[in-house]
Amino acid sequence: MTIQLGQTAPDFEQDTTQGRIHFHDWLGASWGVLFSHPKNFTPVCTTELGEVAKLRSEWEKRNVKPIGLSVDPVFAHYKWERDIEETQGASLDFPMIADPDGKVSSLYGMIHPQSDPTVTVRSVFVIDPAKKVRLILTYPPSTGRNFHEILRAIDSLQLTDARSIATPVNWKPGEPVVISPKMSDEEASRQFPQGFKTLKPYLRIVDLQPSGNGE
Repeated sequence: MTIQLGQTAPDFEQDTTQGRIHFHDWLGASWGVLFSHPKNFTPVCTTELGEVAKLRSEWEKRNVKPIGLSVDPVFAHYKWERDIEETQGASLDFPMIADPDGKVSSLYGMIHPQSDPTVTVRSVFVIDPAKKVRLILTYPPSTGRNFHEILRAIDSLQLTDARSIATPVNWKPGEPVVISPKMSDEEASRQFPQGFKTLKPYLRIVDLQPSGNGE
């Protein structure tokens, strides 16, 4: 199955390190970050899981629930959690899905038979409270994921959902944004009384900060 942006995230019921969950019910009204690992006791993924645990306050600030997945059974996840706490200095306070039957991996297209039909690829799915898939990332085994970039992308999604704007290249929270080309200058003036800068008719920059000057 191929997952596409904007579609409803496939629902499932599966065992995790925090008990059996029904995915959509578990998400509730929160955003979710579902990220997979090829198998337990792998070095790069060990560092990643520790980092996600360390970022707990950042997930909570954004109303985001992280949840991991590996093809190994729950008892192996518990053993891996002890290694993660020992080596990374953080205990996992989010669930790890046990997927030994490959049910969830297949639902989310995490198994690439031409690569290795026995393990999942290292995918990330950002899911909004309406259960829509909003971002998909896939990493090679040798490259650790940048969860600060995932947080930045979630900041952008949450901000742009609320207003007719988009975030430009390398944007960080608090920096100027671009106004949707679909919005007229008249409407833009009403929505952004602080003013905006027109570089091209389709490229208008606005600073959302109260003290900004629109530059």
